[in-house]
Amino acid sequence: MSILAWIEDQRKLKILTAPKYNHPGSDGSQGLWTRCDYCGVILYIKHLKENKQVCLGCGAHLIMNSTERIRQLIDRGTWCPLNEAVSPCDPLEFYDLKQYRTRLEEGQKRTGLLDAIQTGTGMLHGIPVALGVMDFRFMGGSMGSVVGEKLTRLIEMATQEGMAVIIVCASGGARMQEGILSLMQMAKISAALHIHQAHAKLLYLAILTSPTTGGVTASFAMLGDLIIAEPKALIGFAGRRVIEQTLLEDLPENFQTSEYLLYHGLLDLIVPRSLLKEALREILTLYRDAPLRRPGALPYGLQGKLTPLQEERMRRTWDSTWPDLQEKFLSEFSRDPNAYKDLNRDATLAAAKGMTVRWAIKPTQ
Repeated sequence: MSILAWIEDQRKLKILTAPKYNHPGSDGSQGLWTRCDYCGVILYIKHLKENKQVCLGCGAHLIMNSTERIRQLIDRGTWCPLNEAVSPCDPLEFYDLKQYRTRLEEGQKRTGLLDAIQTGTGMLHGIPVALGVMDFRFMGGSMGSVVGEKLTRLIEMATQEGMAVIIVCASGGARMQEGILSLMQMAKISAALHIHQAHAKLLYLAILTSPTTGGVTASFAMLGDLIIAEPKALIGFAGRRVIEQTLLEDLPENFQTSEYLLYHGLLDLIVPRSLLKEALREILTLYRDAPLRRPGALPYGLQGKLTPLQEERMRRTWDSTWPDLQEKFLSEFSRDPNAYKDLNRDATLAAAKGMTVRWAIKPTQ
């Protein structure tokens, strides 16, 4: 090898190993311009955000992150996030091209979220709602254990409080890095929705954005009392190519779009993003003021925790009743242990009046 060739190799090696400098302007999220994925028009990001991420050239609804979606739907100053500290783990120690933990760290750094969903409560034109918004930027909005757990907690809380649930779906499906654990979330969320809808008789609205596919479509995305979609949203279960190879047929051009699904009866409404909040207000108002709406009831064991008023009543009953029961117990038990049977009957009667009394000692037979 000549000296000139060696110098050239060293120069290339130095360039390759040199630390890269990320200029703020090179980051697409901090830049000034972006390109529409559908028509290719160059868009000024400031104007695009003002237009709710709708292309000014062709009207296409571009991907909207969860924070922007919450600002669009919830009244200012009323958003209260829930279960923010729930974070994912790597139970299977999954490894493909990268470790699953590495992918999680990259997604958390890029989005500022712990996982692919935000949940909470807020006011929508003064109407209290429980809202869950999926974020496609975090690993394609895939549904893992954290997404399933946060949605289930949100639905259970809304069921206890008598609130309507709104879930904005944007997902590629179940998260393969968590295997069967991610698939179990489909059944868990569906079971919570069954209690919310069938027993408590409460409203659930599903909003499908582009894309909504895989296990999300196969579970809670299609269980809404009303299923609303954005225009030209990609909605389906399996991919287009897989279906064509399975059926050995060519599919229509608009296959798996919201318009195609609405025509075939799988959707109820297609609402543009600019009119979505008003449409939700009309639906919630109609549901709230419906004259023939039947009240629901929760199954036994799902009534939830006591309210502060109930706790205070129980505490006062206990404070006023316990000294008499304790004195009677000591006096009767010292004379005749068999007298505990009568004392147990008195404790049962007191519990029936709203007071909880449980003895650790079983009565003698």
